[in-house]
Order: sequence, then C-alpha cells, then structure tokens
Amino acid sequence: MSQKVNILYIGRHAEITTVVTRLLNNNEDWLGICTTTDAEAKELFLQHEFDIVLLGNGITKDEDHQLREYFTNHNPVIKIVQHYGGGSGLLKSEILMALNKKADL
Repeated sequence: MSQKVNILYIGRHAEITTVVTRLLNNNEDWLGICTTTDAEAKELFLQHEFDIVLLGNGITKDEDHQLREYFTNHNPVIKIVQHYGGGSGLLKSEILMALNKKADL
C-alpha cells in the first residue's frame, strides 16, 4: 500500500472549495485538505506534511506571492500549483504534472 499524496487547497469561494475537497478525496491516492483563509492554510501547513499546495480562485497577486514565500520558506521542495478551475480532469492533470516534476528532482 502506497502513502497518499497530501494536498492543501486554498481558495476564496466556499462552494468551490467544497467541490475541490470532494474531487481530491474521491481519488484513493490523495488526501485533500481545503481552506478559504491564508491563516488557516499556514496553520495546516505546519501541522501536516503536504506534497502539493493548490492555489485557487480569488487569491490576489500579493496573497499569492506571500503564500508562495511562506510555503517555500517552510518547505523548499513543496510543489505549488495554480488551479483556477476547469473540471476534475484538469485538476488531476495539474496534480500529476506536479508529482512528475517532483519525481524528476
């Protein structure tokens, strides 16, 4: 049995965040934890060992920059992916691409 890929999703829209949570956790190889606030995202990041961070809709450029800086300062090899929607196929593709990049390191 392989270890699940831990994914942190941050988005500003509660309804979309609920959908992304369901999509992530429908994959038996993934564990998705989702939030709508930066403060909670940072707290979760310190509590769990994440493989990927997904940045969703509604995050400003400044917030994006601050989040990326925070996450990479705490884990320089973390994979950070922008996910602005587009369905479950795109979400899966983005995650698999990030995991493949991780494997190439």
